[in-house]
Amino acid sequence: MSIGHTLLGLLESGPRHGYDLKRAFDEKFGQDRPLHYGQVYSTMSRLLKNGLVEVDGIEPGGGPERKRYAITDAGVTDVERWLGTPEKPEPYLQSTLYTKVVLALLTRRDAADILDTQRSEHLRMMRILTDRKRKGDLADQLICDHALFHLEADLRWLELTAARLDKLAEAVRTK
Repeated sequence: MSIGHTLLGLLESGPRHGYDLKRAFDEKFGQDRPLHYGQVYSTMSRLLKNGLVEVDGIEPGGGPERKRYAITDAGVTDVERWLGTPEKPEPYLQSTLYTKVVLALLTRRDAADILDTQRSEHLRMMRILTDRKRKGDLADQLICDHALFHLEADLRWLELTAARLDKLAEAVRTK
């Protein structure tokens, strides 16, 4: 995720302080991985330097002065371009799990155990996400669906690989 573009998009609704941007980001996108304040302010500094935001006002506070940031026309254009650019689909061709299975086979360890352990972990995470989805609002339901669909695809791969484990062992050991 582009944090800079996300913060710029949040600024399109109006000027905000760094604290407000962090709160809005965490509320909408960062429930599982909230931003650190330093990350917000370093990103805002870079956006300011690049002319994508400007300081709309400075207010005294209990500590350092609080800058209020506003998006510039260049920032709006940058967000539009980013939103219109499709994300590269992740083909997962360098999967750590695949690497573990192949290495287990090469070293004559039990790759089936690795697949079983991973299957259990995927199912555990799916239960957590399903519970979160059931309790969440529409935005939370959609992000959980996204994760659940990926986990379901992983489970299909785990089953397929388990069914082909003998052939895979033969193939990787003869190369």
